[in-house]
Amino acid sequence: MAKKKRSVPGINSSSTADIAFMLLIFFLITTSMDTDRGLARRLPPPPENDQQKDDVIIKERNILQVRINKDDQLMVGGEWFDIKQLREKAKEFISNPNDDPNMPEKHAKHLPFFGDVMIPDKHVISVQNDVGTSYDMYIQVQNELVAAYNELRDELASSQFGKSFAECSEDEKNAIIEYYPQKISEAEPKKYGGK
Repeated sequence: MAKKKRSVPGINSSSTADIAFMLLIFFLITTSMDTDRGLARRLPPPPENDQQKDDVIIKERNILQVRINKDDQLMVGGEWFDIKQLREKAKEFISNPNDDPNMPEKHAKHLPFFGDVMIPDKHVISVQNDVGTSYDMYIQVQNELVAAYNELRDELASSQFGKSFAECSEDEKNAIIEYYPQKISEAEPKKYGGK
């Protein structure tokens, strides 16, 4: 008598793909995705073709050059600065409180809550770092510049509305932001000296 071979039942693999697909969907839905955050920056407008040469000289007063070299040394407007001095220098540049002819020119503008005011809204802070600049120094410079804007906005909110910028209504905040618009431009990193 010949022995019958017992057939081994096969595993149905058609549902394995379905299970893997459902697990993939489950993990995609339940996993939190962090979105990348960046630093908000506005680039200065390109010069117009018909711009005269003395127009460029006038515009120079509206730019504060902030440079960081590979040794994390800071140069602001052609002078060496310590990082602790940057915030005050930036605040002075942004607001131009004494109408200094070497600082940003002021223009008349009608703003809600403020009426007709003279504001230096054409200013730009240009930040340029070396390829060897440390990330820590880069972030410190960015923090000081943003802190300068925040302090100016807080001071303006306090004098105009008697409260901090954070406590202001949305319309009040928009008027203050228009008074002190944040204009930090970043140039492409360069390599100064070296091989």
